[in-house]
Amino acid sequence: MRIALLYALFCAVAIVVNIGSQDLVLRLWPSGIWFSIIIGTGTGLVVKYVLDKRFIFCFMAQSASHDGKTFVLYTLMGVVTTAVFWGCEYGFWWTFGTARMRYLGGVIGLVIGYLAKYHLDKKFVFSTPNPSTHP
Repeated sequence: MRIALLYALFCAVAIVVNIGSQDLVLRLWPSGIWFSIIIGTGTGLVVKYVLDKRFIFCFMAQSASHDGKTFVLYTLMGVVTTAVFWGCEYGFWWTFGTARMRYLGGVIGLVIGYLAKYHLDKKFVFSTPNPSTHP
């Protein structure tokens, strides 16, 4: 239960970072919707990776190279889930035509994506036992 609550909290943090980054970009560049989505996705991804790696999966990379490879794999697992997020966000924007509904679609897409991503990360990204915690 502790892991589920932490994961939900970290999802919420990443969602706030993602949507907040998008909003900031759009305030600076009002016509840059796709750029804002990419920036939001990137900032949310990095924050979520750091939190998941440390607190959900208790993963410690063996080197900077190992951490980089793990991040790449983590990112690849997020490609499909990001498509879900972007599809929901764009679909709400296209359907309703307002920023508020676009953000709502983004939040819904992120929640769906994060649920799927947890299972993908558990199975494919952080499945190798950490040598520092397992003898």
